[in-house]
Amino acid sequence: MKRYNSFVGYFKEKYGCRLQKIVIDAGFTCPNRDGKVGFGGCTYCNNDAFHPNYSTPDKPIITQINEGIEFHLNRYRTTENYLAYFQSYSNTYAPLEDLKKIYAQAFEHPSVKGIVVGTRPDCIDEYKLDYFKELSAEKIVIIEYGIESCYDKTLKRINRGHNFETAVKAVEATAARGLHQGAHFIFGLPGESKEELMGMAPIINKLPLNSVKFHQLQIIKGTAMEEEFKQFPNDFVQFTLDEYLNFFVDFLELLRPDLYIERFAGEVPPRFVSSTPWGKVRNVELLRMLEKRLEERDTFQGAKYSL
Repeated sequence: MKRYNSFVGYFKEKYGCRLQKIVIDAGFTCPNRDGKVGFGGCTYCNNDAFHPNYSTPDKPIITQINEGIEFHLNRYRTTENYLAYFQSYSNTYAPLEDLKKIYAQAFEHPSVKGIVVGTRPDCIDEYKLDYFKELSAEKIVIIEYGIESCYDKTLKRINRGHNFETAVKAVEATAARGLHQGAHFIFGLPGESKEELMGMAPIINKLPLNSVKFHQLQIIKGTAMEEEFKQFPNDFVQFTLDEYLNFFVDFLELLRPDLYIERFAGEVPPRFVSSTPWGKVRNVELLRMLEKRLEERDTFQGAKYSL
């Protein structure tokens, strides 16, 4: 048995088949980029570092799906069913009628069984959530919120343009409609101590989430955070690979055992980062290392969880 609640087998358990995500860039932006709540976007963000080459907004959505399927067939030859993952920027940041037309393009492909919608908690409302609930009666719908930190001081420093309470309200409103939802958090943002990072576990446990993604902070070339890191390196918690494995096991012990762990570390192409302190370790190898560390410590997700 796995010592943590892995997201890998979730779709097979729930839907009886493997579902592979196809990353889609539908040309959205964010309210902290276009001036609605700020400019410049999140200080750590260069979106080119986070999506594959086949996913570019100049291509029609159906073309991105076809190229994405071809891309994944090299690794997952038996996969026949896919989810259109609207990942780049904030994928609910448009009027509802426009969103319906965009998502409908994905469903034109016969192999697309559902959508995963990556967005910000301040880019959702009751009408959009009601639409997703209605859509989920026929298709798979997953909402993925970028929350990043549980601390308002951090959200302000990284130029998110919203506070943590906004995230809480969005997650609760989504849960009230019975929608599957996940959230994304980053370990190592400026100004956060290891104690504060560990302190996020009980806060996350209180959110009605189904799944979570965690990434270690990676300093991306050309971002505002790259300059901030050069000026204030002591404001950043930096992990060696061994330290991160131990840290995450400690964190995992505190997490609710029913939360699905979709990712515990990030992998950015080396050309986008200033350094690769962990070397060129792929995600599949990181997962093996995590499982081995859990075995070595004879522990598991939720080992120290308490209500």
